[in-house]
Amino acid sequence: MGFSCGIVGLPNVGKSTLFNALTSTQAAEAANYPFSTIDPNVGKVAVPDARLGRLARLGKSARIVPTQLAFVDIAGLVRGASRGEGLGNQFLANIREVDAIAHVLRCFAGEVTHVEGSVDPLRDAETVETELMLADLDSLERRLSLSEAELPIFRQLQLLTAKPVLYICNVEESAAARGNDWSAKIGERAAREGAAMVVISAAIEAEVAQLANAEEKREFLAHLGLEEPGLARVIRAGYRLLDLVTFFTVGPKQARAWTVRRGATAPETAGVIHTDFERGFIRAETIAYEDFIACEGELGAKEAGKMRVEGKGYIVQDGDVLYFRFNV
Repeated sequence: MGFSCGIVGLPNVGKSTLFNALTSTQAAEAANYPFSTIDPNVGKVAVPDARLGRLARLGKSARIVPTQLAFVDIAGLVRGASRGEGLGNQFLANIREVDAIAHVLRCFAGEVTHVEGSVDPLRDAETVETELMLADLDSLERRLSLSEAELPIFRQLQLLTAKPVLYICNVEESAAARGNDWSAKIGERAAREGAAMVVISAAIEAEVAQLANAEEKREFLAHLGLEEPGLARVIRAGYRLLDLVTFFTVGPKQARAWTVRRGATAPETAGVIHTDFERGFIRAETIAYEDFIACEGELGAKEAGKMRVEGKGYIVQDGDVLYFRFNV
């Protein structure tokens, strides 16, 4: 389990360009006119984690399987979308299916047409937020006739405006390292809301995606004053926003990374791998990542007394290397 992130924003802010770069595909059409994205595009990417390679080497694993992150490129929203303007409510429905909203905001000038006629990321953020609020109000009004027995279900209704938000400020290439005045204002807004914010140049990400050699990518990014590609920053911000942790399973067949919410118990974590693991959970044999590395693998960790046997109440920690015992 990774997490799914819906990429939203007004038309022509760089959503599809960013989606293509992050997923290294050309699945989403990028064009200089509104609504070039009609059907939502979905792309899955491997979550980079240097720990996984180290674990695989020590575990002599034949395969490395990273956890996955799904990006959903949702068509541009416009003022009045909740009333059917533009492409309307069908795309608001797509947002309900994702774990978090990645709100792309245009923070650069240029010749690309802006649907509102001028560049103002704060106004754009408020426009999309208003449409999500209006869509929620419409949804609530249609449920006012709920019976008393249905009220518990109503209270659990997942509203669009309740989704965690990650603002992605799409800036010009020269501002990719430090941002600009527009992104600074969005940063202030994010801080007030408890949201996350990342500065990215979609143009740079598109160029990086075209480079096949890892060393070429590092050199290109270093030349621009960047230490890593935007994807890594988006993932890190997303994990913090959703409060997720990564655990690992390591064996001769494969070393694999998995994602679970922070605070998950051992049985719940086992269920991420397979529901049978949760249903028949007995115990979790646990080695902290640092101990696995320091002891040069599972055998060394066992000999050093670093393997723990944890029960149903154990709260899984980021980096735990787990082996589940179960009986169904």
